[in-house]
Formats: sequence, structure tokens, C-alpha cells
Amino acid sequence: MTCITLMTDFGLRDGNVGVMRGVIWGISPGVSIADLSHLVGPQNIVEGALILGRSAPYFPEGTVHVVVVDPGVGTARRPIAARFGKQHFVGPDNGLCTLLLERAQGNGEPVEIVHLNRTKYWLPDVSHVFHGRDIFSPVAAHLANGVPLLDLGDAINDPVRLAIPRPERQDSVWKAQLIYIDWFGNLVTNLRQEDLEGVDDLALHIRGHQVRGLVRTFGERPPGELVNLYGSTGSLIVSVVNGSAAQALGAQVGDPVEVEVISG
Repeated sequence: MTCITLMTDFGLRDGNVGVMRGVIWGISPGVSIADLSHLVGPQNIVEGALILGRSAPYFPEGTVHVVVVDPGVGTARRPIAARFGKQHFVGPDNGLCTLLLERAQGNGEPVEIVHLNRTKYWLPDVSHVFHGRDIFSPVAAHLANGVPLLDLGDAINDPVRLAIPRPERQDSVWKAQLIYIDWFGNLVTNLRQEDLEGVDDLALHIRGHQVRGLVRTFGERPPGELVNLYGSTGSLIVSVVNGSAAQALGAQVGDPVEVEVISG
């Protein structure tokens, strides 16, 4: 059974997510639908791309990811669908698929992208402000039914890409950045475990605070203490045990982070 995932910045109060599900099931009644998140920050395309990038690898071959974080809805921005390796993406051409595209290209996997301009695969009446319902949901359902990607629109090779910040190493110091704050207030940096392979000890500096060392689990330190550890998807994060590092430090996405390698 094909799986379709949904991720939006719609929230859950207004019924928009439920309507998208209804459109999908009306075209592909047997499809399985999974919700990644509907609490992406309003219009926060980078946050949507990061959540999608870390979530997609855990879904099976053939999954169709529908992502609607779309401040440009109704403008000249293109609606697109894509194949990245063994999965598909459907959404606006605003950079949401950047990490999926980079992963597929880095792994030498197939990449195909189309501009969704074949209106017979849309709903008959298209709103200027709800392409998630009228374009992206029906297209995803048709993909799940086996319609070939290239039947849905004209091939393109110039999708919008986000400039995701990358860490830089200067001698024993990594210049990094806070790129995400999760529900618990953990601070996610753009440094990854593979960047720090073999490092036994480090000192992380953020907003005038130094956080020394690495722990494996939150429970290794007492409540209220600041700790560094690797999150479930391999990113270096700063946490307060049983608390919110974002609140404790007044941190915001975009804050600079310096990580000094002490040993390793």
C-alpha cells in the first residue's frame, strides 16, 4: 500500500488538513496517510525543509510526501512534483525539497522534477489560496494510483534551493549555527555527529554560555543542567535536562554557535 505523508503550517483548528485527506481518499480510497506535522511555523519554509529532510528517510519506498508551507500560493511560483530516489515530493517550488534533492544527488539516486501544469490531475475549481487542497492533494493521490510522474507536467531542472547554513572548521574550532528549536526547547545546531567523529570532549559556546562535554542521554546529568548531546537524527543539540534550553538561554534560530574541540 502506498503511503502519503502530509506536512503543513495550517495548524489543526480550521479543518484544512482534514479536507486534504478527504480529497486524497476521494481519488485513492485505499491509500495510507501519515501526518508529519501541521505545526510548522507559519510561512517558515526552512523549518519545513528541515523537518522533511530528517523524516523522509524513515518512510518506505514509494512514499509520496505532500508539503504545504506556501507563502507564495497563487503567485508565479510553480507547483511541482518530484522523484528523489525511491520517494516522491509534491508541493510548491520554494525550496522545501532542498534536503531531499541534495541527499538523492549525493547518493547518486535518480532525480526527476516536473512543473505541475496538467490541470486534468487537479480539482476542477482551483482556489488562489488553497493549492494544498486543489492541486497538491489530488496530484499526490494520482501518483499513489500509479500515474507516471512525467504525465503530471513538464520536466524542469531548476528547482528553487534553500541556502541551508553549513558549519565551517577553523583549526580546532567549528563555526556553526542554531538552525532549529524543537518542541521541548532543545537547540539543534547544523553540526552533525559525522563532523565530530572521534571527538571525546568539546566546549560549546552560545549566547555567552559555555557548555562543556558530551553526554549520551538526558538522564546522565541532574535536572536543570545544560548538556550537549547528539539528537536522534545525528545533529549536535544543546539541552536543559527536564527543561527548555531555548528559554534558559533566550536562544533563537540563527544564533551563532562555536564548538571547540578539546580532545579527539
